Formats: sequence, C-alpha cells, structure tokens
Amino acid sequence: MKNFCYIACLFFAFQMMVAHTIHVGNPYPLKNIRKAIAQSKDGDTIIVHKGLYREGNIVINKKIVFWGQGYPVLDARKKGEVLSIKADSVVVKGFKIINSGFAALDDPCGIKVYNRSFVRILNNKLDNNFFGIYLQNCNNCEVKGNIIISHGTEEQLIGNGIHCWKSNNLQIIANTISGHRDGIYFEFVANSVIWRNISTKNIRYGLHFMFSNDDSYITNLFKNNGAGVAVMFSKSVKMINNTFEENWGDSAYGLLLKEIADGYIFNNKFIKNTSGIYMEGTSRMKVEKNDFISNGWGMKIQASCMENEILNNNFLKNTFDISTNGSLVLNTFNSNYWDKYEGYDLNKDGVGDVPYHPLSLFAVLTEKNTSTMLLYRSFMITLLDKSEKVLPSITPDNFVDKTPLMKSLPL
Repeated sequence: MKNFCYIACLFFAFQMMVAHTIHVGNPYPLKNIRKAIAQSKDGDTIIVHKGLYREGNIVINKKIVFWGQGYPVLDARKKGEVLSIKADSVVVKGFKIINSGFAALDDPCGIKVYNRSFVRILNNKLDNNFFGIYLQNCNNCEVKGNIIISHGTEEQLIGNGIHCWKSNNLQIIANTISGHRDGIYFEFVANSVIWRNISTKNIRYGLHFMFSNDDSYITNLFKNNGAGVAVMFSKSVKMINNTFEENWGDSAYGLLLKEIADGYIFNNKFIKNTSGIYMEGTSRMKVEKNDFISNGWGMKIQASCMENEILNNNFLKNTFDISTNGSLVLNTFNSNYWDKYEGYDLNKDGVGDVPYHPLSLFAVLTEKNTSTMLLYRSFMITLLDKSEKVLPSITPDNFVDKTPLMKSLPL
C-alpha cells in the first residue's frame, strides 16, 4: 500500500511538472484560441485574456482548464455553435459567449457538452444563443454561477437556458436564466440536483422535467414565467424550499404535476400564481409545510389523483383554496391552516373543533362553467356557499380537513 501511494504521488508530481499554461491575447504573442488548443496537452491551462474572439465554432477535445480573464467574448456571429466540449474533465470559466446560430434541426448552443463526464462550466455569461448550455449524455458534471440570457418571443424560435438530456449526477447551481423557452430542462436525467437558481421571464416554464427520476430541486426562484414549473412522467422528485411567484395566465401554474408519483413537496412558497399547484394523474405525493398566498387557486387536484397527503400548509388570501373536477376524493387533508375557516376551538389546543370543508360550492361551479366567475363576490354566491357548508349537496363530504389549525404556521 505504501509503495502504491508513493508511485501515485510521483505520478501526480510528474503531471504537475509537464502541465503548463498557455496565454492567448494581449499582451502575449499567441492571439488565436484554436491554435492554443491545438498546442495544448491534457492537464494544461489555457488563459484567454480580455478581447473579442470571432473564431466560429471552438472545439475543446482535451482535458484542459479553459479560463477567461476579464470575460473575453466568444462571438459566433450567428453561425452555428460557439463552444463544443468533447473531452472529459474540462473546466470552462470566465467567458462571455454570444450569438450562436438559430436553427431548429441541429440545436446550436452557447456551450454544448457531448457525451462526457466531470465537466465543469463556471461563472460564464451567455447572451443571445439559441440554447444556452446543453449537456448531452453526461455524467457528474457541474453548471454553476452562470448568467444565461436570451430574448425569445415565441417558444418555437428559441431553445432552453440549461438543457440536460439522458444524464446522471448533475449539479445545476446558482445560475440566473431568462428569456428562453424553458429556463432549465431535464429529460431522462436521474440523481441530480438543481439548487439556488433564479429562473425568470421564460416563455414556457422556469423548470421542466420529463421522464426524470430521483432528482431534487432546492431553494430556487421561479418568477414571472409562462407557466412556472412542470414535473411530468417522473417519480421520486423532491421539491424543497423553492419560490413560485407571479406565474400568471390561462393554463398557467406555479407548479404543474402530471403523471408523477412518490415525490415530496416541502417548505415552498406559492405566491400570486393562477394556480399554486395543479395536480393531474398524481399519486403518493406528500405536500407539507408550504405557503399558498394570493393565488387564484391554491391547489387544483384533479379526480385522477390519489393517495396524496396535504398537511401542515398555510392557505392565505387565495381566491379559491382548493378545486377539483370530480366527486371521488382519494386524497387526505390534515392539520392545514385555512384563513377562510370560521370554526372555533373551545379546548384551546390550537385545532379547530369543527372539521373544515375547503372545497367551496362556487369553486365546483367555476370548474364546470368558467363563466360563473362573473358572479364572484355576489351576495347570492356568498349565500349559496354558506348554505353548502351547513348542508353539503354538491361538494363531496369526504373532501375535508378534520383537524384545521386555528393559527397559521410560521411563514
């Protein structure tokens, strides 16, 4: 074992001795990035100094550190891909990458990683690219601290900010993304983390999952996107401590859950969305300690959902707290705070003595006929809702929280 460690240390020291640094740009004689890559060897560092570099598609096919000083600009002049990574263990940091081509067939990108592992893309600025950063069939890669901006107006004419396909063990951390089709897109991605990102003003979704299992997204902000976040055809996804805010519009949601199972939604804030959460074909989800504030609908739970548990959440200032399109209730509500609850607590244990039925008659009528919204806040509707609470006739009896809280949980 000692001999092995000694040999390993010698090998590492030898690599450090033979690896060297190549400088590109003023005041150094080498001005061309492609020539620098051609001269480099695995383990080298290429430092590109501040300036404008218009060399078309730059391909990195060696295990190098590609480091920009002063944010040198790589400009593809709208002709194809800007930077292509085709080697493992590449580090790209400190560049401004602009003006990829715009095409629907070959998906040109600011930065694209092809079938590689242990690539790190750090602290770059990407502007006006079709796709921002694209990871294709990658493993153990990190995308951190990048600012990714585009200016799309129609989703068919723009790609995604961070696009990940058929990959595993990715870390998407502290990026800022706006102006794309989807801010972050996962398809066939497993065992990955999306943490501390800001995804705003994207045309479709701030974050979009398809067929991606055992992932987590934590402490992200999704604000003012076309339809917030969509998690579809996936399982075992953890959604923790995120903010879903101001995702307004027809068929817009803070969070859309479609055909997913066995996930966990904990400590999130849903603020001023058309619907905080929309659930369809969803099963065995635990929705716990979330805040639903000033949404059109706090939650829309379709009749195709079952075995979901909604507990210890705050429902505050929503037009409708809960809505559904069916009469069969296969989900449970426990110990939530409802600001519309008018019950009492005689034994002062903090739990209402009267069960609460969060599904209002008007919510049921609106689900069946949207034009009834014209009567919202009318005296007749208020009277009907009060009557329904006393003698339920349309709303399901088992759509009930038997232990409603008298005080909201700490926000």
